[in-house]
Amino acid sequence: MVRAGLGSPRIAPTGFIVLEHRGRKTGKPRRSPLAATRIGDYVLVATFRGDRSQWVRNLAAAPYTRYWLGGQVREARAFVLHEGKRFRMPKSLPGPLQTVVGLIAPYTRLGWAFAVLSPRSRKAREA
Repeated sequence: MVRAGLGSPRIAPTGFIVLEHRGRKTGKPRRSPLAATRIGDYVLVATFRGDRSQWVRNLAAAPYTRYWLGGQVREARAFVLHEGKRFRMPKSLPGPLQTVVGLIAPYTRLGWAFAVLSPRSRKAREA
């Protein structure tokens, strides 16, 4: 149902997506339904379980991913923030999104983990 677009943050800024990621040990595709917030062309997902969530570990190991939003599959690159991981803010993130990331980053010390899904251009997918 979520892959078909039900509850998707396509119209409203929050809702659900299905995130497809690769198992870091098996290499098999895995799918996780997640609450998401759309910020322009970007999607923000979070978990209070931190890096105990397998999708966080898998995205940290292999950041190229895809997800379903509004019934359509979208290619993305994940920028993962979790406890114990130092990060450098990607320059490709728009200014307002960099502000959001700066505001949520301290919550990783409380065990939260976040991923910003950046859209991949057609040129990047073909490379």
